[in-house]
Amino acid sequence: MNSRIILRSAALAAAALFGTAAAWAQSGSAGGGAAAPAGNAKTVAIINLRGAIGSTAEGKQASAELQSQFAPRSAEIDNLTKQINDLQQELQAGQGKLSDEEANRLTAEGQRLTQRLDRRRNDFQEDAGAAQQEVFERIGRKMVDVLDRFARESGYAVVLDTSGQNSPILYASNQVDVTQDIIRLYDQAYPVKGGTGAPAGGTPKPAATPTKPAPTPTPTKPQQ
Repeated sequence: MNSRIILRSAALAAAALFGTAAAWAQSGSAGGGAAAPAGNAKTVAIINLRGAIGSTAEGKQASAELQSQFAPRSAEIDNLTKQINDLQQELQAGQGKLSDEEANRLTAEGQRLTQRLDRRRNDFQEDAGAAQQEVFERIGRKMVDVLDRFARESGYAVVLDTSGQNSPILYASNQVDVTQDIIRLYDQAYPVKGGTGAPAGGTPKPAATPTKPAPTPTPTKPQQ
């Protein structure tokens, strides 16, 4: 399937949720509660939040469901793109051979299909983006709770997200990366029912990165 789902806005929404968790973790000792003693504080941890959300069993199940849900519309986009490419090739191959009437007919048909493709593609991206944002927000809210509890109990004062495009982190040791810990704890707290998550003891694989549909080819009338 060439046309995939775009998730940039969803990732931003999840990152906003994570900011709340980081603030809670940083203020844990001030609020009392379950924070670890200061002498045991590990101070800083990092997490790939976007990867963690997509690598949970629930995230992988939701990704598969969305791919299945939008597969017919993706196939329609691919089919329209092929029709337009075929028309483009027919026009190019017929240069100097096609009558004006036939060339005009093929050009008009290509323009009609191009307009239809643009509408279908825009609707696809809008609907798929909204659906995936809902998934990220749903999982992100619960992951905030898991991360907050983990940070307090483990004595972390700050947890930084490395998945943002503008992340200020230049280097961090793998020893302070808690991504896999959070994935494991999330799957334990929110197990999927009849899902497609990784087997127990296995390493979860991140969901496939969605890509934008290919640009629309525009048929043009050949020179006579």
